[in-house]
Amino acid sequence: MSVLVLVLAVSAACCLGFGFVLQQNAAEKAPLSDFLSFRLLLDLMRVPRWLGGLGLMVAGMVLGAIALGKGEISLVEPLLATNLLFALALSRHQTRQSLGRQGWAGLVLLAGGVSAFILAGEPRAGTAVTDPLRHWLIIGAMVGAAMVLTTYGKRSRLSWGPVLLATAAGLLYGVQDALTRVSAIRFSEGGFTELFTGWQPYGVLACGVTGLVLVQSAFETAPLRMSLPALTAAEPLAGILCGVGFLGDRLRTDIGALAWESSGLAAVVAGIVLLGLHPAMPCGTPEPQLVTDVQRR
Repeated sequence: MSVLVLVLAVSAACCLGFGFVLQQNAAEKAPLSDFLSFRLLLDLMRVPRWLGGLGLMVAGMVLGAIALGKGEISLVEPLLATNLLFALALSRHQTRQSLGRQGWAGLVLLAGGVSAFILAGEPRAGTAVTDPLRHWLIIGAMVGAAMVLTTYGKRSRLSWGPVLLATAAGLLYGVQDALTRVSAIRFSEGGFTELFTGWQPYGVLACGVTGLVLVQSAFETAPLRMSLPALTAAEPLAGILCGVGFLGDRLRTDIGALAWESSGLAAVVAGIVLLGLHPAMPCGTPEPQLVTDVQRR
């Protein structure tokens, strides 16, 4: 494992975790009428705390993009999932909650699961699949699933809606990470001309903006402990699927390695759920606040 990729990915996770907490602090007070609307972003842009969180998230995405350009997506994605550890650290500072057994169990499961997956799978680069049909089948399945989740999330926005929206955003972010990797390869081969003559960078932008609307709508209607675990779990799983599916990433496939890889991913998801449900995570308000004037914040 490249030390540079490790540092970049963990730094990206730190920025993302801090950014998500600051964004949710502001988004939970946004007008409910902005739900799943681009107006939500326009209203939140007036809130300094949200802008600070957005800046951290963008910094995390940039660092993550650099890491993806230098390492395999199957290696970088599990490391990015540790953003929940940093989100919990900032939330603990805000709520003064102790870590407790649940926190330590989640931390051990998440860190141990990431380590087990990377050590057992030994992610390494291979030859990317050039067949466009395979690209579109995998990406189409991810985007289609995100659309279905969004549709059901819109119908139940005050119950399971935030979880469904966050999961949909995680799938889109996983696709975005894969397209970022492809864009980095195109740039290294032919510079800006090669980069912008392909559709991938525009796909990165579309996934990023759409995912941002979904995430902020989830943050707006529910506590962070409901939305962030789903977001954090869905993104690496989608990214790894894209990496192995068409980017040429290779993992060990013997029985022992597959068992450890599966156990590692299961531990990551379990750790994410435990940390996401930790009392230190902001619990928000029981009902989303109906605020007509955002500047009152």
